[in-house]
Amino acid sequence: MQKGKIGISTENIFPIIKKYLYSDHEIFLRELISNAVDATQKLNTLARIGDYKGEVGDTTIRVSVDEEKNTITISDRGIGMTADEIEKYINQVAFSGANEFLEKYKNDANAIIGHFGMGFYSSFMVSEKVEIHTLSHKEGSQAVKWECDGSPEYTIEEIDKKERGTDIVLYIDDENKNFVSKDEINRLLKKYCGFLPVPVAFGKKTEWKDGKEVETDEENIINDTNPLWTQAPSNLKDEDYNKFYRDLYPMAEDPLFNIHLNVDYPFNLTGILYFPKIKNNIEVQRNKIQLYCNQVYVTDSVEGIVPEFLTLLHGVIDSPDIPLNVSRSYLQSDSNVKKISSHITKKVADRLDEIFKTERQSFENKWDDLKIFIEYGMLTDEKFYDRAQKFALLKNTDGKFFTFDEYKNIIKDSQTDKDNQLVYLYATDAQDQFSFIEAAKNKGYDVLLMDGQLDTHYINHLEQKFEGARFVRVDSDVPEKLIPKEEQTELKLTEAEKDNLTTIFSSQVPNMEKANFVVSFEALAADDKPVMITQQEFMRRMKEMSQNGGGPMAFYGEMPDSYNLVVNGNHELIQRVVKDCEEAVGESVSSLRGKMESLESRKSELEKSKEDKKEEEVPQAEKEELEDVEKKVTELRGKKDEALQGFASKNKLVSQLIDLALLSNNMLKGEALNRFVKRSIDLI
Repeated sequence: MQKGKIGISTENIFPIIKKYLYSDHEIFLRELISNAVDATQKLNTLARIGDYKGEVGDTTIRVSVDEEKNTITISDRGIGMTADEIEKYINQVAFSGANEFLEKYKNDANAIIGHFGMGFYSSFMVSEKVEIHTLSHKEGSQAVKWECDGSPEYTIEEIDKKERGTDIVLYIDDENKNFVSKDEINRLLKKYCGFLPVPVAFGKKTEWKDGKEVETDEENIINDTNPLWTQAPSNLKDEDYNKFYRDLYPMAEDPLFNIHLNVDYPFNLTGILYFPKIKNNIEVQRNKIQLYCNQVYVTDSVEGIVPEFLTLLHGVIDSPDIPLNVSRSYLQSDSNVKKISSHITKKVADRLDEIFKTERQSFENKWDDLKIFIEYGMLTDEKFYDRAQKFALLKNTDGKFFTFDEYKNIIKDSQTDKDNQLVYLYATDAQDQFSFIEAAKNKGYDVLLMDGQLDTHYINHLEQKFEGARFVRVDSDVPEKLIPKEEQTELKLTEAEKDNLTTIFSSQVPNMEKANFVVSFEALAADDKPVMITQQEFMRRMKEMSQNGGGPMAFYGEMPDSYNLVVNGNHELIQRVVKDCEEAVGESVSSLRGKMESLESRKSELEKSKEDKKEEEVPQAEKEELEDVEKKVTELRGKKDEALQGFASKNKLVSQLIDLALLSNNMLKGEALNRFVKRSIDLI
């Protein structure tokens, strides 16, 4: 028996492994099976080129668990090792500068394993003792057993082993006994080894017999050695891709379509990306792309490895140029990974462009599901935006689709304002904003439907990209002002009538939590609505962005909603309110206003005399008179408002006009809606 110490420059590697790699300890099984795959593929290569003359035979890798002995065994029939090779590959662990490196990457298990080629040593994360039983493929080799108990000391002795290959026997320690479980090993094998290129067997297949599950004699092969992404796209059909998708995501709906990646220059890359059906909650759908290196599972946390917007896609990416055992921070800075990321973006854009050109109707039919991916990509990836301009669509409220250029040509004549800006009108809810949409269409305008969860940000982005253009929501102003033209209609209201109507209408707006209403007047056509409610575009958009993204916009979200109660002074119903008001309280209101104007005039004189004087230079009599005048003006204004509010409260037409405007905006609810219904019956 030979004894020795593992060649390392730190006193004891094993406590470091357990300490720093503990959080990721389940990867031990992936590492050991990956080594077994490598050994098997090397044997197949040697046999293929004639350097191995023996019979290759069955090369299935087998995993077994002994719950009584607390052992897990990984067996392969690959090239095996001689005692000298064990000395070279197992006992000499390159570990120069270890302490400094471990301190730097102490929270990143993969970085440590990958940096030092320590895949085999990950077994000591879960084991109190590890044995290697191995027989080299080389003719005349002697089988040997290597054993180590978690200290730098090891032993090597000759053993009697008939079959070529290697058995790794792990004696699992007390802290990790959960791994000595068929269910747990089965889970890890499915997660990390489901598509390895060499068959991996674990236990026997089962079947239902006499009302219970029993083992058969057939080995349970847990992996697909020839997964779909390794096959030629020309040999595959849609049903093959859909079946593979269902195998990956058993609970998901069928995808919209797929992109088969197959690149061999300037790097190797294969994979299949699927566009899933997704309409809500982006975050739930993330991390559905599985990253592989030569069919060995690496991670499903692909942010920074693939472009951000593609983390919404599902599927598989496989590249030998993506290292198996490195940190994500390394992956994100690796030049090969960056090239791969850029190429995937290009392939996705090319595929979408191809479908748009050859199957436009199908593309339009899928747009409502597709748009979240495309918009997210255009928002977060400048190169993708440049490519996507050709196939990104705008959908109007009639359900018709247009490219950016097509839509611009359609609206440029009718929707260019007096400042020569192109105005894109849009709605976010075709039902709630129906009356505004109809009003805009009656003026010859077209209205886009922008009802996606990213559309608030997307609109802002398009405004930056579209030269000489802006987006205006269809309910943000009256129809005449959505796209300002040179011609203007005259308002048929005096200043006194506007003042009266402001008090009348503002006094009858129902109280709403976190909502303010400002009465304004517009000179609209006589056949336009008498009262409308609009919401100023800037503030509304800021509030929406604060709800979607927070950050610097968050304070807008705390502000109350501000609405304009727009009174069409030229409508006959408004003119009737003016007439009714004049008949009911006109004389008293005019008298009060006359007195107020006289006092306001005197107030102005007193304030003017104070100008350029210090406070002590103003005569006391003038100070007292000014105070008395202000008090009288306030009292008169109160009486005037009281008279107008009294008229308004009794005038059913005023409340009816306000409620109709609220109803058009889906803002009339509860008690206010009930009063409206009763009033409507009375009026009828």
